[in-house]
Amino acid sequence: MIKFIGRKTLYNNLTPSLIFLEMKTLILLAGMIVLTGCSLSTSREIKHAEKMLADFQCNKIETAQMTHSSITSYHEQALAASRQKAESYPQSYKNGEELFKVPLTEVIQEQYYIYQEACQHLGGIHPAQTP
Repeated sequence: MIKFIGRKTLYNNLTPSLIFLEMKTLILLAGMIVLTGCSLSTSREIKHAEKMLADFQCNKIETAQMTHSSITSYHEQALAASRQKAESYPQSYKNGEELFKVPLTEVIQEQYYIYQEACQHLGGIHPAQTP
């Protein structure tokens, strides 16, 4: 039983071990709430990153008419590598690997920028909408 007297609280019939048990329970409950909130925000971030992957499109690249040079090869590799990396990051996060200290969506956005640049250099057209 707890009696409130002004600013002081008197704990009647509560032993120190019972008070410790109550505090321990409250701390565990608070920890579970924090962990649940973190996992929900990570899940939301992964879903958003996966939606961003749909924007990785480069249309109308005419490879038959393209002269193959070292620059062209570089941009072809950049196009493929940026998409591959962007696709692998959400899966890594689903497996519990946090690869970066920045949000996953920012990492995907950076790979999308590289993808856009490579697409333009290859003469392709990408959607005007950015993720």
